[in-house]
Amino acid sequence: MTTMHSVVRRRRAVAAAGAVSAGLLVLSACDKPTPIATITVGTNSVNSEATCYNDGKALDTATLRDCLKDTDIKSITVDPDETVRLGVDPKIADNGWTILMNGQPLTESSKKTYRTIPGSVFFNVQYGAQGNSTLVSIKEGDKDVKGLWSFKLKKDPDSSAASAS
Repeated sequence: MTTMHSVVRRRRAVAAAGAVSAGLLVLSACDKPTPIATITVGTNSVNSEATCYNDGKALDTATLRDCLKDTDIKSITVDPDETVRLGVDPKIADNGWTILMNGQPLTESSKKTYRTIPGSVFFNVQYGAQGNSTLVSIKEGDKDVKGLWSFKLKKDPDSSAASAS
């Protein structure tokens, strides 16, 4: 009976060691998470890892063009009377970052981790807005683009600006 008990214990120990090894193997195969960018409007916020990121190395133009076409992005509703707050991880800020609206630069590059923009800008035709939603991207890097984070800003249908138009 003692021999049978020790065989069972050994099997359990081997199974546990195998499970731990498999878990470590799975973890080592995971990609490192990218830095995070966040957009906040009022009390609502949405954050995301990069749409395109190459572990801090420069991205080529074709890759960036494809990234700007990505449709699987997070969205947030914006009242044009609200302030839109954009925040980035310090790793992004260290390389400088620019806010793009529909693929075109909206701001100069900054090394701050936080920027604010009036919500109305994102729906103003003068700034390249079209319709009731806008693609807003955060581009990391001054010379070489190292990452791109994209969000869809949707005009709040209940806003006073929406009913006035």
